[in-house]
Amino acid sequence: MKEKKDNIFKIEKIESDFQFNKEVANIFDDMLNRSIPFYRQVIEAIGEILEKALPQNPVIYDLGCSTGNTLIYLASVLKDKKPELIGIDNSKDMVEKAKEKAKAYNKEIEFIVSDIESIEFKQADAIIMNYTLQFIRPLKRPEIIKKNYKSLKEKGIFILSEKVILEHPELNRDFLEIYYNFKKKQGYSELEIAKKREALENVLIPFTIKENIGLLKNAGFSYSTTFFQWINFASFVAVK
Repeated sequence: MKEKKDNIFKIEKIESDFQFNKEVANIFDDMLNRSIPFYRQVIEAIGEILEKALPQNPVIYDLGCSTGNTLIYLASVLKDKKPELIGIDNSKDMVEKAKEKAKAYNKEIEFIVSDIESIEFKQADAIIMNYTLQFIRPLKRPEIIKKNYKSLKEKGIFILSEKVILEHPELNRDFLEIYYNFKKKQGYSELEIAKKREALENVLIPFTIKENIGLLKNAGFSYSTTFFQWINFASFVAVK
């Protein structure tokens, strides 16, 4: 399926905070590929981790699945394991786009419109949250991680990918500048970068790597570590 170009922030004034609406859903894949460094490589690494760690017929959830990229990829690379794949997102527009893509790629995936804070999960072998926790209010994050922990089977795998901040102010500013330079190389203008930052300011609240590891440890995971980091983006794997 051909991606639509992200031109949302080619405007002078942002009227509201960032929302996962139909306009965003239609260009979201282009936005992800141009805004998140090594986006595809992280998904491929997740596929390799789960292929080695999971049993046959695993139940895999993707929380905040957006347009379904991760699950569509896993449906291909894990096909011999015959996984049950379930994507959950609170944006109806994102889920509709995910269903459309899964149908186009002939992948059997269940997509559900629901709030991950309230939905009850079946016992899972793996739960994925890629760039989702950062949009949940900080005070609610421990509760969400604990819920994921309880929903996993013994030795279950939890994958978390997030934008992160540094505790060192000067390095944090340097890292942000490096990231903005990355986005410029992807074709975003200074105006687009500034307006997207403005729209996300009250919506996306990143934690440090230490804080994210602390959430995993406090939830009860027996082991957690990063498996990827590029400047101010990191991915974690935790084992129940």
